[in-house]
Amino acid sequence: MSLWKKLLWVGVTLLGLASLAVLALSRGEQISALWIVTAGFCAAAISYRFYSKWIAAKILVLNDERATPAVVKNDGKDFVPTNRWMVFGHHFAAIAGPGPLVGPVLAAQFGFLPGTLWILIGATLGGAVHDMIMLFASVRRGGKTLGQMAKEEIAPGVGVLALISVLAIMIILLAVLALVVVQALAKSPWGVFTIAMTIPTALIMGFGLRSGKVNVTAVTIFGLLGLAFGVWGGQFLSNFPAIEAWFRHDAIWVSWAIMIYGLAASILPVWMLLTPRDYLSTFLKLGTVAALAVAVILIHPTLQMPSLTKFIDGSGLVFAGPVFPFVCITIACGAVSGFHSLIASGTTPKMLGRESRIRDIGYGAMITEMMVALMALIAASVLQPGQYFAINTKGTPTEVVAKVSAAGFPVSENEMSILANNLGEKTMFNRAGGAPTFAVGMAHMFAKLSASPTALALWYHFAIMFEALFILTTIDAGTRVGRFLLQDLLGNVWRPLGNTRSWTANFFSSVLLVAAWGWFLYQGVVDPLGGINTLWPLFGLANQLLSVIALCLCTTILIKMQKTRYLFITVLPLCFMCAVTFSAGYLKIFSIDPKLGFLSGAQGLAAQASADPTKANELMRQASVWQFDAIVAGFFMLFVFLIVVGSATQWWQLIRGTKPVVLRESEFVPVASVTTSAAVG
Repeated sequence: MSLWKKLLWVGVTLLGLASLAVLALSRGEQISALWIVTAGFCAAAISYRFYSKWIAAKILVLNDERATPAVVKNDGKDFVPTNRWMVFGHHFAAIAGPGPLVGPVLAAQFGFLPGTLWILIGATLGGAVHDMIMLFASVRRGGKTLGQMAKEEIAPGVGVLALISVLAIMIILLAVLALVVVQALAKSPWGVFTIAMTIPTALIMGFGLRSGKVNVTAVTIFGLLGLAFGVWGGQFLSNFPAIEAWFRHDAIWVSWAIMIYGLAASILPVWMLLTPRDYLSTFLKLGTVAALAVAVILIHPTLQMPSLTKFIDGSGLVFAGPVFPFVCITIACGAVSGFHSLIASGTTPKMLGRESRIRDIGYGAMITEMMVALMALIAASVLQPGQYFAINTKGTPTEVVAKVSAAGFPVSENEMSILANNLGEKTMFNRAGGAPTFAVGMAHMFAKLSASPTALALWYHFAIMFEALFILTTIDAGTRVGRFLLQDLLGNVWRPLGNTRSWTANFFSSVLLVAAWGWFLYQGVVDPLGGINTLWPLFGLANQLLSVIALCLCTTILIKMQKTRYLFITVLPLCFMCAVTFSAGYLKIFSIDPKLGFLSGAQGLAAQASADPTKANELMRQASVWQFDAIVAGFFMLFVFLIVVGSATQWWQLIRGTKPVVLRESEFVPVASVTTSAAVG
């Protein structure tokens, strides 16, 4: 490296450290959101340039002479060598669901500093390493899933536990994500229209590329034009009531539509719908986030939320729980997310054409998502704190205003009424969940770049639609990955069901999986206390327990590769995530705070039911839901604990040499031989 390059990187490092110092040392003075953006860009640049390159070259030893599963097993359906940018688009779209948008918004109740630090440190040293090594492991093992690799590399018993745990968690995650999309798209013609337009556009792109007569550039231009029409044209539907009626549907209709779409994305060849649509969605995702970053640079908004709030003690208005461990549970995607391991061992390894792309996609997509999470945190933190808490606190308007103002964040009903009117909404009270808050913050920043009086409402509704599109791309890839996991499990019962080359097995497994998460979704739509609403509180915990399972596998593989001296890159994140998940799980089950603990909350509801017979049935039903959540959380934690103990036992035996090292990588196949064979045959 030349002297000038060294000086450049030293400068980038110092700028990043200075940005963090400004954010960390602030004590009430006004801080520009630019400092968060600067810290993010510096952390992303340094970690990708040096840390990911070191891991790729020194530890994983990526080899482009080795044929990938997509090349060796090319079947035109699941295993398809795909253009690197389309693979990146698919992978990023699949991992970047609601997490990087909603999680940071909710965690802003602690102040902007805890979330910022967790996103920066978690993503660069934990999440990106987790994703990159999982992708590497799957590519080296013929594109196998997390559960199958755990069974082969750790131990059969651990593998079975992992398969059952991962599949159960996957069903919960998919149902929760689907419910978020349903809530965003129900009665939203613009959102339904935009998403409906992306499907035929993606199909045309897929067939165009598959024909070999159209290059990626031409397909991309066509796709962008179709996407632009879908996004831009949706706002004018209100001028044509008859056409608008085609796209205005209730939550039940949207639920069935999402189930049908998930089934199609799981069954159809990956090149036909899934990959081009995810690639297309990535342009909207990254384009919008990049535009948000430009808006921050141009208007350099001030962070209204303090660096730390009084709610770090666990008494939050948005959700209960202390800053540790719950900032790490609330912000998953964008920092460390177990769901990523399913994509990295599901669809993505079956499309990679070269091993060197593991670094670009595994590590690169994760730190890109890190920037998305930082933008979401900024969107929440530039709002007036009173408005932020009023949007996310439950209760009547009078109760919410009194509660938020008493906490030290003054707000009035009139102020919230004006905000709702400017956004084109009837009210902004009781809009918890994070998505509306992100939309309000994003709309505020974009509206400042326009003189139009209706800009705020336009951008707000665009942001709601954008979030639904953001999340839907996780559902399609997640359903296909879930089908792989289910086939791994069913293959142990009857081998033909595990054959991913069989259309019958694929169709049966896809229907079974969609029926599982679809049932939870449908019941959650028709019953406020039923279906996935029952398991919603377990979403964050379940997701992070997945990361513990994945990091156990990554550590095992590094030991078998004789890379014991570098184990710190997975062991440190693993130890931290164990501390996070098990402490959070313990608090969620046994905390004496009824707002936090399932059991104490159920006891409190039972006491209320005794005091108020008119509401007894409803209160007792909610109490039973929380008791059920405590049982499910306990089982998940027990399963993961057994996986961690089983893995640690294997590590001890492997390091001591009392157990032979058997690295179950696929046979080395030179790229040249596959290319030659393909050309001949």
